[in-house]
Amino acid sequence: MPIRLEPRGEASVAWVYLTPVLAVGLTVIAGGVLFAALGFDPFRTLHAIFVEPLTSLYGLTELGVKATPLVLIAIGLSFGFRANVWNIGAEGQLTLGAIFGGGLALWFYGQEGPWLLPAMILAGAVGGALWAAIPAFLKTHFNANEILTSLMLTYVATQLLAFLGYGPWRYPDGFNFPQSRMFCYDATMPLLVPGTRLHLGFGFALFAVAGGWLLIARTLIGFQIKVIGLTSAAAAYAGFNRNRIIWFTLLTGGGLAGIAGLSEVAGPIGQLVPSISPGYGFTAIIVAFLGRLHPLGILAAGTLMALSYLGAESAQIIIGLPLAATGVFQGMLLFFLLACDVLIRFRLRLGRPVPAAAVAKSAEAGA
Repeated sequence: MPIRLEPRGEASVAWVYLTPVLAVGLTVIAGGVLFAALGFDPFRTLHAIFVEPLTSLYGLTELGVKATPLVLIAIGLSFGFRANVWNIGAEGQLTLGAIFGGGLALWFYGQEGPWLLPAMILAGAVGGALWAAIPAFLKTHFNANEILTSLMLTYVATQLLAFLGYGPWRYPDGFNFPQSRMFCYDATMPLLVPGTRLHLGFGFALFAVAGGWLLIARTLIGFQIKVIGLTSAAAAYAGFNRNRIIWFTLLTGGGLAGIAGLSEVAGPIGQLVPSISPGYGFTAIIVAFLGRLHPLGILAAGTLMALSYLGAESAQIIIGLPLAATGVFQGMLLFFLLACDVLIRFRLRLGRPVPAAAVAKSAEAGA
């Protein structure tokens, strides 16, 4: 018997916000089954992932370190997603932000001062925005699909960073490792909690949450973003410029991703290396949708995803869980979230749909 999806009259507002919680619960259950299938005690594994990292001050501060790039990137992506502008290349924009900001630190090595870190942050934002400007230009001038262009540019950015790390920016006294020299003190993020790695970038993430809420809820351009995302025809009738919103959302998302990349290399890493991100740019897409594109929801979702990263490291040490299992775990979260989103807008029906003519004939017969 065929199974079909039948549109609901109107999606429940309560379920729109409850489905992320349901998706997390289903992911935990499915994750437990996965861990058991891999030969691990599911309860001990889930404890190692979700509880163990929160039992110390160092673990709590590390949670902030991991959440910083996720929240920064997801806030920027959420603006575009609200307007149906699909920036999938935040990983590349993060990389360019690290290259621009880190390159400035290397260029002025030995000429440090209090001006250097602010200049690096600005350079990181410019680098990410410039990389996002490429798909923006191609979209507005040639109607090129921004999903493909932004995604493909990610691999270009990764190879550019590798070239610099193996080539002109490699530290000659670094025992031939593909890495730059360590940044000087004035080129690194100040620590918020002494003795930990929690740095100023976490403050930027909180500022982005507050700024994102103000922009969407209290500004004209935020209103335009929402209207264009809901109905482009009404937006065009009101005179809203879609191309302007495409540029704004892509540049803003790229700039925040660039700051996230700079925060990584000037924060916990302290230098440029060929790999500066475990996939924050892609995971931030899950964070944005799990948080329902709302800044406060993104902050909560980013913290949860950061816990999965931190918990995975903890589970590797404590019980020997493979790192790949973490990626599967995060993928299941996105799968369950999308599945729940489908079911709040459609209901499952068995059998073939009844033709409209048959329904009308039956109604006439009943009359």
